Amino acid sequence: MGATVAAFGSLTFFLLGMVVCGIHDNQENKLQFEAAFQGQCGRGSPCQQLCYELHDGMYECDCKEGFDLQEDGYSCYESNSTLSPDQIGTDENEIDVLYQKDAIFDAHLTSINGSSEIILLQNANESTTQGPRLEQKLTDTSTLPKSTLPLATERPCPLDCGSGGGCVIGSSDNLPICLCPLGKGGSRCEKDVEIRSPRFTGTSWLAFPALRGAYKHVQLTLELRPEAYDGIFFLTGERDDMAGDFMALLLHQGFVEFRFDCGSGIGVVRSKETVLLNQWNRITLYRHRWDAWLQLNAGKHVQGRSKGLFSRITFREPLFIGGAGNTTGLSEKLPVSSGLKGCLRNLEVNDHTYKFALEPIGEAAKGYGIEECTADRCSHVPCQHGGKCLTSDSSAVCLCPLGFSGDLCEIRVDLQVPSFNGSSHLRYRGLGEEALTWLDLDITLKPTAADGLILYNGHRADGFGDFIALYLNEGFVEFIFDLGTGSAIARSPKRLDIGGWHQIKVSRTSRLAILEVDNQLPIEVLSPGAFTQLSLPQNLFLGGAPNFGIVSPHVRVRSAFIGCIQKVSINGRTVPILAEALGGANVDNCPHPCVARPCGEDGECIPQLDYFTCRCKPGYRDQVCNRGPPSFKGHDSYLHFSEPQTISTFSTTRLDINMRFKVSSMNGLLLWLDTGYTEFLALGLEHGNLVLRFSDRTEEVVVVHNSTVIHDNLWHRIRAVKDGGIGLLVVDNGPALTTQLVELPRIRTAKPGLYIGGMPQVLAGTGGRYISGIQGCVADLVLNTDYHLQLVSSSTLGHNIGECEV
Repeated sequence: MGATVAAFGSLTFFLLGMVVCGIHDNQENKLQFEAAFQGQCGRGSPCQQLCYELHDGMYECDCKEGFDLQEDGYSCYESNSTLSPDQIGTDENEIDVLYQKDAIFDAHLTSINGSSEIILLQNANESTTQGPRLEQKLTDTSTLPKSTLPLATERPCPLDCGSGGGCVIGSSDNLPICLCPLGKGGSRCEKDVEIRSPRFTGTSWLAFPALRGAYKHVQLTLELRPEAYDGIFFLTGERDDMAGDFMALLLHQGFVEFRFDCGSGIGVVRSKETVLLNQWNRITLYRHRWDAWLQLNAGKHVQGRSKGLFSRITFREPLFIGGAGNTTGLSEKLPVSSGLKGCLRNLEVNDHTYKFALEPIGEAAKGYGIEECTADRCSHVPCQHGGKCLTSDSSAVCLCPLGFSGDLCEIRVDLQVPSFNGSSHLRYRGLGEEALTWLDLDITLKPTAADGLILYNGHRADGFGDFIALYLNEGFVEFIFDLGTGSAIARSPKRLDIGGWHQIKVSRTSRLAILEVDNQLPIEVLSPGAFTQLSLPQNLFLGGAPNFGIVSPHVRVRSAFIGCIQKVSINGRTVPILAEALGGANVDNCPHPCVARPCGEDGECIPQLDYFTCRCKPGYRDQVCNRGPPSFKGHDSYLHFSEPQTISTFSTTRLDINMRFKVSSMNGLLLWLDTGYTEFLALGLEHGNLVLRFSDRTEEVVVVHNSTVIHDNLWHRIRAVKDGGIGLLVVDNGPALTTQLVELPRIRTAKPGLYIGGMPQVLAGTGGRYISGIQGCVADLVLNTDYHLQLVSSSTLGHNIGECEV
């Protein structure tokens, strides 16, 4: 059509009843008519000045005094204007044309007697056409989707992708890849590929001939397996610039939306539920003239209606599946412009099932970047609690949301100290302008692998621009940053001890950065160029990233961190690692005493390497944030635990005890465990030294810690480990002592169970090892990192116990 007809867009109108076209006494040959629209006055109505609602959901437009209604039925012109009504609102030679819906016009601008005139050629019997041949719409076999074409400022793409293929920069890793034409695959588009269930990458699409016989009625079903919450997966219409009629199915923020325009306003039908990511979803759509309804999976039917009185859609453009193809003008009509990322199968429109392969085997005329879907592997991996199934070349795994773990995300996890497994990450608000000129970063972590991204924050989602990154590279710690004029790397002098706790500090001021790891010598580095400021508007990621396409290619590892992170401090503020996370995946608990919640419901466990301290809520005064911890008097004063759950905790070959206490006596029994057979374990003070004793077959192992004064009536944290015949003692984060003495066992008479602070008849019960209990307090006790023993409860058997003064 000509420019004038296109200018009407969707604001066309219906002539109510018969058009009354007459000439009033030959006065200026004005057209007289009545025009009515469907709907209500107000928002969305085209009336330029006045609007009056009629019966049956109709309304009509009018003009104020001194204005007359134009032939379009909604706009007004001044009554005394020297311009004729058909010239109002036009540019130069453009004139208004009455556009009758359901008729096809061809418009030609011709010159008659020196003036321009639009001649309309009408075919009133044809309401839907096949439109131009696809060869006319998609002439260049090497044409790629516009969204995949590299910008002029981006680095060139060097790959030779064969006939019909194109080289683009990958969105996941910023490396060059080939985007192959339909039917081709491989790293250089060298392989023939059969497509039955296509997988789309967000920049790929398929093109089919224009819909036939669908101008009034469309019934559609398909199955969709999305990998992202936004994307177009079905689009067709009248014009390639979206100016005319159109019909689109898309994902917007996880909801399925059907948008259609019959020529007088867009109708929107939106599902009530969101799609299930990485799972097959069934979508059913039914449209008849103005009305449409949509169903997602077994959810509720939702209904909608297009605006205006026009009820037919003209389809001239190809049907694009998986993306927008060569369609433009999306931003004005649709809330998303990218294509589908995921798989599609079983597409049926008006009882016709589509074959996705290239003609003549299938029905597709064109396509780019199409892969064969392998996602059916996930049908055998039913991830729970919102987990996402991800496939690789040979397997499928669940990516679990925060608070869940396990192969199927079936285990609910009370996260305390996060552990990362190489597919994990936590996401936070980016530093933005907070790190503009200076940045202080302090992280405490325990790696279990020599490579992995620890922390990343960037300026752009494609990995280019300003960024900071902290990572492990072959066991060395590296900090890299870029202020916009080139990156600089600081590398630790020595490798980290894998499996141990380490403290990493980074200080950056302007172009200077200093990296300090544990007690190693600080390393200084100066960034190149003259820029001194750093802007980081993107999200900050800890422990990894959702994909490495967002990570700068200058970062020298492309894998996530494996291990535990217990402390992050940025610019002097300790970041609550879990409480401030905006999201994350595959995060589990690190083996740590805080997992057992030793501080109770009213306190917060603060990790300190392998130990912890309790931070109590206001109003709670003691170390475990409930009642005051028990105090022991030294004689006939003890706690006794004999329930099977507690005793079974000690039945493992390895036993790890974490205890907080304070004592004023130089001698005394602190803890005694007796299983009733030959095994026992004791912790106590002997001449001011902390001593660990336990039986190993027919021998007794003794470990003495004599390098720390602990009978000073101050709080101390100890860790005692029994691993087979090996013992270990640590006091207040000091060095671990494993000096062992082997003695012959002595007869003991203690009853089975666990004793704290002492026991009845200590001398006989311990076989003469101790003659009294301690004088002091025990605040908390954690066994094997995850079993917190409630020292004061209604079921605790205690004798001569007081409440500790803290």
